[in-house]
Amino acid sequence: MRKTKEVLRLKFELGLGLRQIARTCSLGLGTIHDYLRRAKAAGISWPLPEGWDEERLESALFGATQARPTDPDKAAPDFAAIHEQKQRHRHVTLQLLWEEYRQANPEGYRYSRFCELYQRWRSKLDVVLRQEHKPGEKMFVDWAGSTLPIHDPQGGPPQAGHLFVAVLGASSYTYAEATCDEQLTNWIGAHVRAFEFYQGVPALVVPDNTKTGVTKACRYDPDLNPTYQELATHYGVGVVPARPYKPRDKAKAESGVQIVERWIIAALRHHRFFSLGEANGEIRRLLEKLNARPFRRREGSRSSLFEAMDRPALRPLPLERFDLSQWSRARVNIDYHIAFDTNFYSVPYNLVHELVEVRATPTTVEILHKGQRVASHLRARGHGHAITVAEHRPKSHQAHLEWTPSRLVNWAQTIGPNTARLFERILADKPHPEMGYRGCLGLMRLAKEYSPARMEAAAERALLTGACRYQSVKSILKNSLDVLPPTTDASASRPSSHDYIRGSEYFN
Repeated sequence: MRKTKEVLRLKFELGLGLRQIARTCSLGLGTIHDYLRRAKAAGISWPLPEGWDEERLESALFGATQARPTDPDKAAPDFAAIHEQKQRHRHVTLQLLWEEYRQANPEGYRYSRFCELYQRWRSKLDVVLRQEHKPGEKMFVDWAGSTLPIHDPQGGPPQAGHLFVAVLGASSYTYAEATCDEQLTNWIGAHVRAFEFYQGVPALVVPDNTKTGVTKACRYDPDLNPTYQELATHYGVGVVPARPYKPRDKAKAESGVQIVERWIIAALRHHRFFSLGEANGEIRRLLEKLNARPFRRREGSRSSLFEAMDRPALRPLPLERFDLSQWSRARVNIDYHIAFDTNFYSVPYNLVHELVEVRATPTTVEILHKGQRVASHLRARGHGHAITVAEHRPKSHQAHLEWTPSRLVNWAQTIGPNTARLFERILADKPHPEMGYRGCLGLMRLAKEYSPARMEAAAERALLTGACRYQSVKSILKNSLDVLPPTTDASASRPSSHDYIRGSEYFN
């Protein structure tokens, strides 16, 4: 409208010709002629009537521009519900939604008109809030969509190098590195190296809703991965994930990823890397160039703004580097051990069947129950190892494991030589000595009820008759057979090698 007003001023106030007006306003003769024709038809001259603004002038010359009216006879689509469906289900298309609309309203709008009305409705929603970033406040992180090929020196297939990108909000100072995958170990390690690259810690970290960082995405209360939360606690930063399906929440990261893909990945397209170390060396070199490039639309560069704004505002790094830990859950087995990484670790026996949390570092395994640490072990290497703390066993198990064959025999010698030989016989007759432990422990219980003399006599009779079992000795003592004189004809009392065939002598 400014040129329209200038055309009217030059014509009616200065009286210039059409060619002069066209040269002055850089407009075509046809356009000048059309403007003047419309002004004459509307009765407009110069100066304009008082109170006329550009909108009033445009309406007088060209008529009010009105949007194409909707048809009141046709059912209006529920665009709010349609928009919600598109946001909730990423595979839903306008074509599908229009077909569903036509099934419910056969006389409704055609597809093109349906799309036009939806876009007009949606344009009123798509309002962008311009973000103002304070120095040292936010670090935006994301994985780049493109990868770098890492070739095998032995001629195998190349592996993909995944690029982690971090961008500071105020200065756009960028960090990038290549990793072998996008799993939790590399996700956490890349954060640690990014903090060290910046030589400081921001107040907030803004990731997207990747599973390595956010266990459960939610617009209002996202659930962070425990290891990621532990990283944030160690460095004293807050983690504020972007809202699901809202990439503008982390526009700095999106822009940083695009810049890294254009100025680093594209620049390295002719290079052949045979290790991540080689790739990261070239990436670091190109990062220096990228951060030093002057801005096009403002003064300075990423590096100069970082030194002036972000570096002074970043908080210092903690004294100790973050020790990467892996969190998981496990159910305590009936043997009061949990299974983790193909090995078994003990917990207090009263936690059998309870659900516990496992925090594992490269050297230790910590087990927590309801936030309290209940066990800590050195991490085992290999497979199938059981790491057990004696205090985690119940008293009965501890007492059982304290008895060894030699200790049982030594105890029996305090009663007498016959009892010691009986213990040795019980342990020797079993395929494995531990199978005879219960019988020996039963005889020890009998020693609390009967005198050593009677125990010696019962053991002698059991050895002579071959009835070297707990139940046999108990029967001898109960029936007072130990007071009878022992027989010396051992062969007559043992018609068979089986200890359950006692012979007639036993019943005398």
